Amino acid sequence: MPGVDFWVSLVTLAAMEVVLGIDNIVFLAILIGRVPVAQRESIRRLGVGLALVARIGLLSMLSWLIGMSRPLFHAAGRGISVRDLILICGGLFLMAKSAKEIHDKVEHNEDEYEGPEDPNRKVNIFGTVIQVIIVDLVFSIDSVVTAVGMARDLRAMIAAMMIAVTVMFFFSKAVGEFVERHASVKLLALSFLTMIGALLVAEGCGAHIPKGYVYFAMAYSLGVELLSMRYRKRRERLAAEAAQRVTSSQSS
Repeated sequence: MPGVDFWVSLVTLAAMEVVLGIDNIVFLAILIGRVPVAQRESIRRLGVGLALVARIGLLSMLSWLIGMSRPLFHAAGRGISVRDLILICGGLFLMAKSAKEIHDKVEHNEDEYEGPEDPNRKVNIFGTVIQVIIVDLVFSIDSVVTAVGMARDLRAMIAAMMIAVTVMFFFSKAVGEFVERHASVKLLALSFLTMIGALLVAEGCGAHIPKGYVYFAMAYSLGVELLSMRYRKRRERLAAEAAQRVTSSQSS
């Protein structure tokens, strides 16, 4: 029967993995937002399923994962491993993809906009799936390396991964729909992903920056944006009530 250390490791690691999974959920929501509504659910399930397979697969190959940290070559006075290259390339991919999405969102001509349900809109489903696979792989390596550093019991690691991915499964749809409904939140999420990409590049280059700073900044910014959204809705409601009163007085 598992001891106290197992349960402490499981609870701590599961909480950490849920937090780390936020990156995965947000990017999955951004990718799915470009896909027609009829296909979103299947791609969302695929993305979450691949995230679980990638994490458990990497955990089952711990010796190979440790080998990924061995330097392949040296540059600028430090060794560069396979893991470093994956983090750097994954971080650059996140930054480039987020920057492109921000550009499309800000600079796109609203008169020429084609919604996801427009029959003339061409969506590369295969390309979207490939991007989901790439992102799952990058975030899984980051997640598993964190798990290995925090716990030594493989059972606790696998259980924590399954809990985190289950949370992803149940919340990814709600997060995706919320992000898609609010343009300002989507821009905020893309900015968050740009920071995460920069963080991955920095980590791949040997600079360790605690992610807690980024998550705190994102949570604070989201809190401010939620208050701003509530304030705008209140102003709109008061303006509508005032207009209704003016109309009623004029008709009487």
